[in-house]
Amino acid sequence: MRVSIIGAGYVGIVTGVCLAEKGHTVTCVEVDAAKVERIRRGEPPIHEEGLAELLRRHTGTTFAATTSLADAVNDSDITLIAVGTPFDGQAIDLSYVLRAATEIGAVIAKKSKRHTVVVKSTVVPGTTDGPVRQALEAASGKTAGAGFGLGCNPEFLTEGTAIADFMHPDRIVIGGIDAATLDALAELYAGFEGVPVIRTNNGTAEMIKYASNSLLAAMISFSNELADLCSALGGIDAKDVMAGVHESAYLNTSAGKSRARAPIASFLEAGCGFGGSCLPKDVSALVAHGKAKGIDMRVLQSVLDVNRSRPDRVIESLRGNVASFDGKSVTVLGLAFKPDTDDVRESPAFPIIDRLLQEGARVTAYDPVATEPARKALDGKAVRYADSLAQALHGADVVVLVTRWREFAAVPELLRNSGSKALLYDGRRMLDKGSYARYDGIGL
Repeated sequence: MRVSIIGAGYVGIVTGVCLAEKGHTVTCVEVDAAKVERIRRGEPPIHEEGLAELLRRHTGTTFAATTSLADAVNDSDITLIAVGTPFDGQAIDLSYVLRAATEIGAVIAKKSKRHTVVVKSTVVPGTTDGPVRQALEAASGKTAGAGFGLGCNPEFLTEGTAIADFMHPDRIVIGGIDAATLDALAELYAGFEGVPVIRTNNGTAEMIKYASNSLLAAMISFSNELADLCSALGGIDAKDVMAGVHESAYLNTSAGKSRARAPIASFLEAGCGFGGSCLPKDVSALVAHGKAKGIDMRVLQSVLDVNRSRPDRVIESLRGNVASFDGKSVTVLGLAFKPDTDDVRESPAFPIIDRLLQEGARVTAYDPVATEPARKALDGKAVRYADSLAQALHGADVVVLVTRWREFAAVPELLRNSGSKALLYDGRRMLDKGSYARYDGIGL
């Protein structure tokens, strides 16, 4: 199929190169001309494993980038809207989605062949059939269903493994206003044999996305709340507790004598909170959407409350070993919200750094790939950025591990070999607690 994708951000660029890999001809539309030029040169605009390889393989043949939405939509059969939907605390901002819908509508007004428009951006239930449909119909002069197809196809990509997630999905959710729209989406994903395909209406497809992310967020906050209780009780290690939970039958599959752990078990681990562009925004948006409809989302509100308390919980836990941070040299390891990405949005490292600075600490930060995005986000704050892990650890009084980067597995050995007496606080419990003398962490 000939595919146009509006937005060359995280979702758009990954979707584009992966669909090209599957044999489609894809054009990504991006308003940032400088980003378009980078993409045309085969330079990935984000850090994502495998993206550079696919970009180089298909750019100039079955994958292209442009600033012209009109040309891309006119030359394609199906258009995916993959622009941002930021949350302002009250509701998601649909301005980018609706602007794209209006511009798409103006193009399909002149097309004789039926065109299918699909919302891939994460939007609250009712958006595709409501304001998006209205914008498309107003601009095109056509009616959804009769004049053009209208669908919803949520993404389930995890930053750091997005390419693998797209190429080997656990499910494909396609929503549509009519059978023709669903058939067009089914054709788009025909190359994914053996993958469960959920065909449904647009509102249900939208809700599946929010329900999925809300479940993951709830599991994380549940684990963190239990970790706090373990610490308060004493003599109970939350990591051991969760290891016992992980062995339960409902988190494992059995085939003969072999057992396989369900990937979702990784969300049942204590830490310093979830971040990124999806979980905090999506849960907050769903809570706000529920309240707007007269539904008090008490469980999900508690999930958010627990998560917001995590940075403070790290500071409080550190106080068991550090009476005062004033004048102390504190190293924060990890600035990305999770490993294998340079995304620093909603990273728990930032409120932790803020608290440390407020209390007089001299803060050094290190991240393998996210230093520059973090530097911009923390602009004007007195943070020193290390160029290497060894440099970050040198002279530290306290080391706080925030992101589960594989490189950080070497921290205990580096500290021991240097003769350091620093306190090592493991905010992700990724290290063996017996690997270093002055070790502490979440849930201990």
